[in-house]
Amino acid sequence: MALDPFLLDLLVDPVDHGPLRYVASRDVLYNPRTRRAYEVRDDIPVLLSEEARAVEASEHEAIMGDASGRDTGRP
Repeated sequence: MALDPFLLDLLVDPVDHGPLRYVASRDVLYNPRTRRAYEVRDDIPVLLSEEARAVEASEHEAIMGDASGRDTGRP
């Protein structure tokens, strides 16, 4: 199940406070500026900096090119 669009409009990175990229097919919220990914577990975003994981270049390209992705934050 995808995250609620209203919630996605409110979410930002807890460290740099910028928008994230939500990729439903991977259940991940991704910060392309820092290349850190936050898991979405049971439809709950885990936005704890100590639980974020680093993303390698190949995964970065896959995440950014994933058609199920959308940016968080208000336009």
